[in-house]
Amino acid sequence: SRSRPFALHPSHSAVSKPPWRNKAAMTTLGKSRSVPSLLKLGTAPSTFSDQQKKSGSAISYKWDSPLDVKRDGALTTVKAQQLAEMLRTPGWRLLGNEHPSTPNLPEDSLPKNMIHPRVAPAWLKHDKQTLRFYAHFQESVIERVDENSRIRNVVICYHMEDGTVSIREPKVENSGIPQGAFLKRSQVAREDGDGFLSPDDMRCGENIVIYGRKYHINSCDRFTRWFYEQNGIDVGADEPDVEDSWRKSYRFKMTAEKGGLPLSRSAMEAKTMGKYVAGEPPPRNITQFLVNDRKVLRFKGFWDDATMYGARVYFVIHYYLADNTVEINEAHARNSGRDGYPVFLKRGPLHKKNHLQAFPGSLTADGEPYMPEDFVVGQAVDVWNRKVMLYDCDDFTRNFYQNYMGIDQFDGKIDVSEKPLRHRKLLPPPHNGIGSHEDSLISCKMLAPKAPKIDLVRLMTYSGETLRLEAIMANSEPEDATRRMIISLYPETMPITVSVFEMQARNSGHMGGRFAERKRMTNPDTGKYFELTDFFVGQTVTIASQPLRIVKADEHALQFMEARPEEFPMAKPEACAKRLSPLAGEKEMRDEAGINPDRLKELAADHGVQIVDHEVITLLRHFNAGVAEGGTPLISGPRVLQAIIG
Repeated sequence: SRSRPFALHPSHSAVSKPPWRNKAAMTTLGKSRSVPSLLKLGTAPSTFSDQQKKSGSAISYKWDSPLDVKRDGALTTVKAQQLAEMLRTPGWRLLGNEHPSTPNLPEDSLPKNMIHPRVAPAWLKHDKQTLRFYAHFQESVIERVDENSRIRNVVICYHMEDGTVSIREPKVENSGIPQGAFLKRSQVAREDGDGFLSPDDMRCGENIVIYGRKYHINSCDRFTRWFYEQNGIDVGADEPDVEDSWRKSYRFKMTAEKGGLPLSRSAMEAKTMGKYVAGEPPPRNITQFLVNDRKVLRFKGFWDDATMYGARVYFVIHYYLADNTVEINEAHARNSGRDGYPVFLKRGPLHKKNHLQAFPGSLTADGEPYMPEDFVVGQAVDVWNRKVMLYDCDDFTRNFYQNYMGIDQFDGKIDVSEKPLRHRKLLPPPHNGIGSHEDSLISCKMLAPKAPKIDLVRLMTYSGETLRLEAIMANSEPEDATRRMIISLYPETMPITVSVFEMQARNSGHMGGRFAERKRMTNPDTGKYFELTDFFVGQTVTIASQPLRIVKADEHALQFMEARPEEFPMAKPEACAKRLSPLAGEKEMRDEAGINPDRLKELAADHGVQIVDHEVITLLRHFNAGVAEGGTPLISGPRVLQAIIG
């Protein structure tokens, strides 16, 4: 009865073999295998060689390529070879579908969160922008005696970034109604079903229907009103909030519970009578408080802070007559550089002398307090060792002191207005010689210089005009005595331009030609540019550091000056004749034959009248008496006297 090892029944031997040991099972599993990848298609030998042999497959494999065993060594086509080469390259499908690369743009180098679209969408343009309306709706209340309806206030928010609407109801204490979010944020369809609600459907003072409930819009916030005004839409005027009877009664009840309602007259009288019956004395300052309540003396003062970086500080001082307390506030000015804390000394009694106790527990009597008679405009008060000067007060304070103390506070009024700052005007820098004076001056007046304006009327009027005058050197040098200059004046611009040319003279030792180029010249005598009135016969002008005395003028220059007697008085005959009025008693002036010009100048000089050569030329041109025997022109004295009278 030895134990025998356990053995399977012969009928179970075939079943007990695992499937992978069974050849038939391997064939079945081999047929069901799937190709793991297409990357080795056509490049690796097949794993089903046994099945191919049994089934008579026409494809065999070599080490490098497949071989068709049915064909008798026939060559493959070119297309087949190309396909085989493509199959050898992994990813041949991707290579055949490559797209041409596009050039990189500047926007491609930016991160995605920094790219801003050219046309901003609504969610970006109106991000975090909300139109807020305050509205209410009426809700019926049943089974209540004191009310039959209740007004519920809500806040309607229209979110412009996505066109959604949310409604929120502010919480009211002890309302008994669950309040808060009334409508979640979502798009709300219109009552007529035509689209969704938009800002065009919301106006102050109008009704709006949301999901069958009618809301009346009372008002909106400042941003909403500004948004509608910017788009040219009238949002309507704000309406006052509507209160129902419950809210009014509830507010009155809460005020009464907290003691906010004043006691009735009978209750106050009973309370006071009870204090008197009990023997309690009346309050000490009750009379002063009742008489002077809401009466405040208002002074203006300043304190000169002498510490480092200190300055003058201005105060507004309030003296309360009800309890003799003082309050001091700082009067800040715009851009004063000080913090916005106005209280300098909080309201309380102000003593003339203040002491701090160095030992705890020690008691000392308070100092003498300031009284109304101590505050006088023009005098100082001591505020904790700070000398505050009173310089002004208001009208009520002035009348109070005049009526009760006989003091006029305006007598000591101090003017503390700062003198206006006067900045000295800086003169423009001197001309450096580059360009004209106007160009240099305009560069000092503005950052972007502009060209000086040209008088077009003067330019068109005097265009082409040239006045020529002959001059000689007046420097008393023998070598310059024979030199002759032609001064040309061009009045088309203002200031005028001047040019000087030297006439050629034989054996003078000087070459003729341009002496001074045409430009604007400065008169050294006046420091300004030359004007037309500076040039006349007999005048000495300095050009190029040389004194030139004008001795002649051409006919066109004389006619030009005579046509403008207001500018050139020496070219006006009547004016020249009136200057000779002191010579009316001279016999030579009544001579019909005429008078010599040189003799006329001598007579005028004897009578204190200095006439220039240009005036003599004007008299010769208009009062000519002919020519003397030596060829000297004469001036008609009787005609000159007639012009003086005339």
